[in-house]
Parts: sequence; C-alpha cells; structure tokens
Amino acid sequence: MMERLKNCSLFYINKFLSPLLFVVMAMWTIVPLWAKPGDVVLNRPYADLKLWHLGFSVGTQFQDLVFTHNGFVSEQGRQWAMEVPDYSPGVCANVLADLRLHQNFNLRLSPGMYFGSKLVEMRDLKSGDRMLQDVKSAYVVLPLDLKISGDRYFNTRPYVTVGPMLTFDIGKKRAEYLQFNTTDAYFCVGLGTDFYLPFFKLNPEVKFCFGLTDVLNHDRSDLKEDQASLSITNSLTKVRSNMMVITFNFE
Repeated sequence: MMERLKNCSLFYINKFLSPLLFVVMAMWTIVPLWAKPGDVVLNRPYADLKLWHLGFSVGTQFQDLVFTHNGFVSEQGRQWAMEVPDYSPGVCANVLADLRLHQNFNLRLSPGMYFGSKLVEMRDLKSGDRMLQDVKSAYVVLPLDLKISGDRYFNTRPYVTVGPMLTFDIGKKRAEYLQFNTTDAYFCVGLGTDFYLPFFKLNPEVKFCFGLTDVLNHDRSDLKEDQASLSITNSLTKVRSNMMVITFNFE
C-alpha cells in the first residue's frame, strides 16, 4: 500500500505538478522584469483592500481511489484486489466569493461542478482474471478555504490554502460490481500565486484533496442472488477518494 501511495505521488508530481510549478515560477520571475527600475507600475493596487469580491475558475482534476482490502476469499475460491491503474483528466468550473479577514488572510467559498471518471481494475489473485469498471461522477462541490497570502512582490503574491470540501455525486447510479456513496468529505491543501493584471487577478492554483470517509456502499442487497459479484464488495474494508485539482481563478 505504501508503495502504491508513493507511486501515485510521483505520478502526480512528474506528470502534472512539475510543469505547473515551472510555469508559475517562470511567470513569477518574468513579471518583475516588465517594470523598469524606478518606474514600477502596480496593477490594481487596492484590489486586496476590498472587504469581499467575486470571481470564477475553470480547470481540470484527477480522481483516485484508495482501497483497503481484507483478504476475503469467496466460496468459489476467488480473492479480489482492486486498484486505479491510471488517471483520466476531468473538468471543473466554480464560482467564488472571497472575504477579507486580515491583510494576509481571506476566507473563500467556491461552489462548483466536477465531472470526471475513474477506471477501476479488479483482479482475482487466484486465477488472474481481470475485470474493469468505469466509475463516472458528476460532483457538486462546496469547498471552504482559508487563503493565507504572503507579501505582494510587484504584481505577484504567493499563497497557500487549507480547508474542507463537501461533495455530492448527482450522477445516475447503476448496478455495477462496486457502488459508491453519494456524499463525501475532503481535507484540502493547495498553493498558488496571484498575478495582478490591469483588469483582473489571475490565480493559477493546484490543490490536493484527501477523502475523509468510506465511500463504498457495503449494503448490496441487490446482489443477494449474485454471490460472485457480491464477493468483490466483501473483499474491501473501506475505500477512500482522493483528488488533485488544477484551476485558474479569475477575480
């Protein structure tokens, strides 16, 4: 399990996070060069003094599932193991409302929609049989973040975010090998940079969301007559959901 989490983290960093951080750092380095010495122009100098302001964001997100197996062996001698072998990008869109609490602290509410999917691979450890299930989701999300900002440097300002997020899956439930609960809760941490442009602020941001609840539906009364399929659910103690979200906020 630890090896899988390590590989998952390396996958995120190498394929998605590293390019984003490179772009952010490049912009952070180049932006100050736009201003000539002694003639620094600060875009939107009073933007951070407003009590509250509105905006929106668009981006992409990658969903993962972390399975906890219990070693269950069915009457047919099957022992199932599940994993998400690859990550498919989804889309997300949010509106946001930002409340100024202090010079360096803001409270941000950003409800929105996340559309995505997860391909679950199920393998029988005894026979080597392999099955796939495409888990599609349409989440209504309610993130509430505390935004902690550093000092402004020319037209840039770094920040980090922490906070909870509630999700509600409004996608149609189907009779499948694994079924998942409609609601979930996450703890999220993120980092980004405010870029002050002449007419708005642009905030590229990456956020990591860690599921706090067991999202697996263990009550599969619909599979009473199909013990072979029920054994897949019985092989799991719990399932947690994780996400990485990359967004571009416009404020």
